[in-house]
Amino acid sequence: MEKIPLEMSGDDETIRFRDCFSVRYIQSAAVLCRLGYAIEQEYRDNPDIPSDIRLRHEAFMLNAVLSSVAFLESTINELYADAADGAPFSGDDREEVLLRTIAGRWKNEKNFDRAPLLTRYQKVLSLAEKPPFEEGDRAFDHVRDLIGIRNHLMHYRREWVEVSPKGSPSTHKETASEKFARMLRRKFAVNPFAHKNLPFFPDQCLGHGCAEWAVMNSIIFTDAFFRKLELPPPYDGVREELLTR
Repeated sequence: MEKIPLEMSGDDETIRFRDCFSVRYIQSAAVLCRLGYAIEQEYRDNPDIPSDIRLRHEAFMLNAVLSSVAFLESTINELYADAADGAPFSGDDREEVLLRTIAGRWKNEKNFDRAPLLTRYQKVLSLAEKPPFEEGDRAFDHVRDLIGIRNHLMHYRREWVEVSPKGSPSTHKETASEKFARMLRRKFAVNPFAHKNLPFFPDQCLGHGCAEWAVMNSIIFTDAFFRKLELPPPYDGVREELLTR
């Protein structure tokens, strides 16, 4: 991953760097996704999966999802920091003007860094006088669902999960797990190692299908965001490392 050298000062040739953790996060998510896929391929015809392999697969898939949202968080936070600190972006005058415009208007915003993640993306587009993501935009909707998964996993609260016989109506209040099942069931392939009688979320959900969906939709969303800003994404140089299988 590239570090961006900003300046050298004095006779001691001190060099200042700005790191780019967003790139590390999406690289990590892609690596974890590929590792989980390799396990699914190796054991797809083997019903007796060793417990340590099953645990490794779960760790890869779970953390691929978390790292994908960490990528989204750090991407917008790094753009904010670059604009606020007057850091060089790519040397293009038009891009520098855009960042300075965002920075100048940002000073009037209070608690921007505490706003919900997608609100921050929309606000940057507004400050730059670019069209926001519209409700119903598939990239926006997929990422909103992904953030919902991350929030539930990070701030997990135990709840009762009911598994009713097929065709039997449920009369209780919808749980978080049932909400995710309703939203996500047809978006990606289920975890092949999860027993069919287990609930969709998290057991059937957290397989390679979900992890790949998380990585790909994170990139699709940020690609669209940077296109709107007419800026190059910071991960452009490592796209070949972001394969999911």
